[in-house]
Amino acid sequence: MAGSSSGSCSLLLLVAAAAVLSLPSSCQLTAGFRRVMLNESHFVLQKPYDVPVNERYDPCGGVRRMWVFDTDKPISSTHPGGARTEIKVDNIYSSGVWQFEGDMYVPSGTSGASVMQVFGAATHATTLMLHVYDGQLTYYHELTKVVVDRVYDRWIRLNVIHDVAVGNVTVFVDGERRLGAPGQGGKEHYFKFGVYKQSHHNPSHRMESHWRNVAIYTKP
Repeated sequence: MAGSSSGSCSLLLLVAAAAVLSLPSSCQLTAGFRRVMLNESHFVLQKPYDVPVNERYDPCGGVRRMWVFDTDKPISSTHPGGARTEIKVDNIYSSGVWQFEGDMYVPSGTSGASVMQVFGAATHATTLMLHVYDGQLTYYHELTKVVVDRVYDRWIRLNVIHDVAVGNVTVFVDGERRLGAPGQGGKEHYFKFGVYKQSHHNPSHRMESHWRNVAIYTKP
C-alpha cells in the first residue's frame, strides 16, 4: 500500500482524536523538565533508499505513519543496517537528563520491529531499543522482558527518561513505570522512532507504527 487516501487519513484522525480522551496525563513525568523547542527540520526521516517517501511515510494531521517491508533495502546502498522507516530526532546530547515523549500506535500484525531507540552507546549502537513481537513491547529482543502487553491497535503514551550521568534509562507506559535498564555509556545520544526490521523471532512481512505528539524534554 502506498500513501493514505484522504478517506483513510480522515479515519486515522478520528481514531486519534477519540484516543486523546483516554490517554493519561504525563504532567508528573515532565514536571521539572524544560521542553526542547523542535521544528520540522529536527525530524529527519530515514527510509529505504530506492523508494519514494510517500511509499513508506505518511504524515497526516499530526500523525506520522511509517511502514516498511521485510524485503526492503537499507537507507543507502552502502549502509550496513536493515530495512527501516524511522525518524531521527536531530537533537544530540551528551550530558544531563533527557526525556522522550510520544503517543504510539502499532497496527496488528506488526512483529519483529524496533519502534523506539535511544541511539549511542560505548560498545554498540544503542542504549535502548524497544521492539514489538506478537503484540508485546519488549526490551530489545528479550521476550522475557516485556515492557507492556497488548500494544496492537490502541494508542499508548510512551515516556523514556535517560539520565546520562547516573547511567540509567527508565520507560513509562501510560504514566506507569514499566522498565528500568542500565545506560550503555557513549559520548553522544539521540532518540529515534518508527519501524526498523530486526533479525529475531520471525519478523512480519509488513511492519508499521504511527506516532503523534512527540516531544523532547531536558534538565541539567
